[in-house]
Amino acid sequence: MTASHNPGKRDGPQESVRRDEGIREKQEERESSHPQLAPVNEGPARPSPAAVVLSTLKEIAQIVLPAITLALIIHLFLAQATIVYGQSMQPNFRPMERLVMEKVTYYFRGPQHNEIVVLDMPDSNALMIKRVVGLPGDTVEIRQGQVFVNGSELAPPLNVAPSWRVAVDGNEDKAPTWNGDSPSFFGPVTLADDTFFVLGDNRDNSNDSRAFGPAQREFIKGRVWVRYWPLTRFTVFH
Repeated sequence: MTASHNPGKRDGPQESVRRDEGIREKQEERESSHPQLAPVNEGPARPSPAAVVLSTLKEIAQIVLPAITLALIIHLFLAQATIVYGQSMQPNFRPMERLVMEKVTYYFRGPQHNEIVVLDMPDSNALMIKRVVGLPGDTVEIRQGQVFVNGSELAPPLNVAPSWRVAVDGNEDKAPTWNGDSPSFFGPVTLADDTFFVLGDNRDNSNDSRAFGPAQREFIKGRVWVRYWPLTRFTVFH
């Protein structure tokens, strides 16, 4: 008797395809019934307090440091605000008036006759405001209330106090009388290089070259440019 052999039946290609499609469909059904949650966007991490402080300090430094540097450059080399103290420049300048002194002009030339300058004298605790009367090489003499300046420069303005007269090359002008006559004597003195003779307009009450001698050029810090306060007396000086 011969035994018959019945081998297992193998799937055909169509049945294998159907089985794969069924598996995919079941997977899609499971994914659709359990959708995945989208990731939550929490945004950038909040900086620490120390980082916030450091960032703020950097911003302040970027603004404040250039401003301070610019202010220092202006103050040291270009212009400077100052206040009138005392009565030595009356009636043209009154106590507590605010002025701006500019420094640029004297980088290119020296002070000239009749200019109003600001001095930083070594024996003075405050800046001084005076009028230039004599330049280097000039001979200055004061006799009985008259100021004689040797040279061809113009005389200082008449608006000085009190009854002082200024003579340049023998041309004498009499100032308006204010609080009586003022006899005064000085010199004659010939000014050396880089020295200037300065006087206050209120010559009866002024600490000037009659007291401390001719002013060295290095002590003249600039010339008065603007009177900005009070506004009623705003003036630009040329």
